[in-house]
Amino acid sequence: MTDGNAPLKHLMPGWFAIVMGWCGLALAWHRAVPLMGELAGTAALLAGGVALLAFAALMGLSLLRASRHAVALADDLKHPVRHVYVAAVPTSWLLLVTLGVDLAGPSPVLGGLWGVGAVAHFGVTAWVLARWLRGTPAAGTAAFHWAAVTPALLVPVVGNLLVPLAGVPLGFAPWSTAQFGVGLLFWPVVLTLFVVRLGTAGALPERMLPTVFLFIAPPAVGGLAVLQLGAPMPLAWGLWGVALFSAAWVASLARRIAELPFGIPHWALGFALAALAMLTLRLAATPEGAWLVVPAMGLLALASLVILGLSLATVRGLRAGALLVPEAPPVITLKPAG
Repeated sequence: MTDGNAPLKHLMPGWFAIVMGWCGLALAWHRAVPLMGELAGTAALLAGGVALLAFAALMGLSLLRASRHAVALADDLKHPVRHVYVAAVPTSWLLLVTLGVDLAGPSPVLGGLWGVGAVAHFGVTAWVLARWLRGTPAAGTAAFHWAAVTPALLVPVVGNLLVPLAGVPLGFAPWSTAQFGVGLLFWPVVLTLFVVRLGTAGALPERMLPTVFLFIAPPAVGGLAVLQLGAPMPLAWGLWGVALFSAAWVASLARRIAELPFGIPHWALGFALAALAMLTLRLAATPEGAWLVVPAMGLLALASLVILGLSLATVRGLRAGALLVPEAPPVITLKPAG
């Protein structure tokens, strides 16, 4: 096998979406403990174990890739779309810390790990969004390319929104609120840019279609965060409504997405559905949300089945050699529209 075809060369940061999906599922099952008892707790531990193993494996392989294929990593960092997925690494870290706090309670060790993840994600977000100011170099220009605006830009946004989930119980409410504000600011900005992108650069490439499910994540995670920050319940219910509508909105593409050849972008469904299940389960535990118990359990079952299906598809894709390969065709073209 030549170096150009080495699978490790193509292990982009987007693979950490697997960790995000399994972490989200573990957190959702933990939310179901009041309704289902220890069965849900056991499921949360198992899903969390898978997430931790996946994170350790991907971190080890990513470090190995950085040493063996530095040029490929540099290409990812310069790529107009793939660079965004760097944010999936600190997001995964923060999700694991959040799961640790939920399962074991606050501790100084988890507080230190949270601090590392929060600061790292803040820095990565600034680096990603700085591309908007500098432009995307292509063909000797530094123009802003609308074709590079995809739902993947929500990955750094979501990471900032979830900071309070562990930050508040760990005693870092002020910084958690500040970083939450970053996500709250840029979530509607990304949504607006994406709508403009549709009119400027046209529809998403087929292989990127699954990423539209990421639109569910900001309101779902935001709803959990505002509850953690002690905001009024109506705000959480409003964000749940936005998350539910977003799910119905992107579900219109579900059939097309199901017919696409499987790729890592499909993992966008995993965390998004798990986040919606988490918020619904959280609201179902309130007196005014008792009517949500059955829908919440249905969403938890859906998220579980989807993530298990994505995991099986990933294993099959790796065995078939269909995943860790060069992109073909390219995700976007770098010629400005018009």
